[in-house]
Amino acid sequence: MNLFLTGTDTGVGKTFVAALLTRALRAAGFGTLALKPLCCGEREDVEILRAASGCVLTNEETNPIWLQAPAAPLVAAKLENRILSLDVLETWFRDLSQKYPSLLVEGAGGWLVPITPEQTLADFAARLALPIVPVVSNRLGCLNHTLLTLESIRARGLHCPGIILNHLTAPSDAATRATRETLEQSIPILLEIHPAQGSISHSDLAGFLDKDWR
Repeated sequence: MNLFLTGTDTGVGKTFVAALLTRALRAAGFGTLALKPLCCGEREDVEILRAASGCVLTNEETNPIWLQAPAAPLVAAKLENRILSLDVLETWFRDLSQKYPSLLVEGAGGWLVPITPEQTLADFAARLALPIVPVVSNRLGCLNHTLLTLESIRARGLHCPGIILNHLTAPSDAATRATRETLEQSIPILLEIHPAQGSISHSDLAGFLDKDWR
């Protein structure tokens, strides 16, 4: 089970979802490790993913590029006079994939966030050719963000088996319920995550694994 977890925007809860899913997959016997190729700002997300992965990897193995500013990778790299390379990131991933059979790669920010002046996170994901799973926060604007993200993923010929819908607040009002129903008409919802959720149930994980991962 290998996949690339992206976001429709920043602050949609990718790391929370990635940690939940990693723990569930490890409990199911996959030995999954969560990776974060690019981290901008505090490195707390890396620690969370490393802990969810059973501390098998070091921080540097989990996260090869750490930039200090909480900004898009291209902007943060410019502030440090650094030039980022997709070749370096691809080599890092290929080396790990030869040692570990199940890797979950968490992107940085949204799908088209720039990494270099000419390349985006989507270009990096295309190199890895993993199934792409967007994390969507059920909030105002998510329909537009989700449809644009899906359009871009499909335009690159990449496979998206579905989305993970993350509720940052309890889905108690009619608008959030209607948004969920509308999203489901366009793309399968692989998992639905609720605030403070501590784990993914066996039945929900089974449904997740039963989708078209090609």
